[in-house]
Amino acid sequence: MSAHSHDHHGHSHGATSERRVALAMWITGGFMVIEAIGGWWSGSLALIADAGHMLTDTGALALAWLAVRFARRPADGAHSYGYHRAEILAAFLNGATMIALSIWIVVEAALRISQPTDVLATPMLIVAICGLGINVASYVLLHGAGESLNTRGAALHVLGDMLGSVAAIAAAIIILQTGWMPIDPILSVLVAVLILRSAWNVTRDAAHILMEGTPEGLDPATITSDLLGHVAGVADIHHVHAWSLGSARPVATLHARLKPDTNAETALRDINARLTSKFGIAHATVQIEQGDCPDEKHGH
Repeated sequence: MSAHSHDHHGHSHGATSERRVALAMWITGGFMVIEAIGGWWSGSLALIADAGHMLTDTGALALAWLAVRFARRPADGAHSYGYHRAEILAAFLNGATMIALSIWIVVEAALRISQPTDVLATPMLIVAICGLGINVASYVLLHGAGESLNTRGAALHVLGDMLGSVAAIAAAIIILQTGWMPIDPILSVLVAVLILRSAWNVTRDAAHILMEGTPEGLDPATITSDLLGHVAGVADIHHVHAWSLGSARPVATLHARLKPDTNAETALRDINARLTSKFGIAHATVQIEQGDCPDEKHGH
């Protein structure tokens, strides 16, 4: 005997996230063109790097927007679990892109430090200040779009832009005051290093989900001992597997051998209720066994 417990998410939050991500995408993409021109005109690596961030941001936000739309699609015959993984794939690609961009900035900055380039600090300062305002607006929009791994990945790109704009402002002020050109690539490296850590975390978390990794706090041994201690009539729990469809959608399968004379329907209901209340698993497949497990090997 087996049973499924399903979670149902309303479409209103997904629609709100979709609108917020789309608006942030258009704002970021529009200003990216202005900043790229400003970076080329002023000769500032900090601005060019920030425009590069904005270019990847626009792509990342477009990817995130498509992922939100896909995630709201219902399950079908070809995708029985639905399309929740689209958001995780988008988060992985966004994080990996930020890692690559950070490395490029560091390499380019090293070349600039060895061969300093003159920078027009005044236009650089003006563009950087405008860019900071745009980035803050986009970040606020994304902050209200939920805490999924997908929106975290998109927000990471915008946060990188925000830091890049701050660095460009600081570099422009220092150049205006002292004329010291190396500050531009130096601050670019600082921003790249700050972004790299967050980008690595998002990429690692997304890869863990894509590889069917066990969600944090859902260790099979912990689930086994908890069910044995809190569900009456259960003699043994085995073949426990837990993974995630998305950043907040844990699922599990397990076998439960019951003690003699235990009502199977009652035990099944209690197991599912415990998985939901204790571990937040709203979708579980439980195989009830009144005797020996039909599988020859346990724990696979």
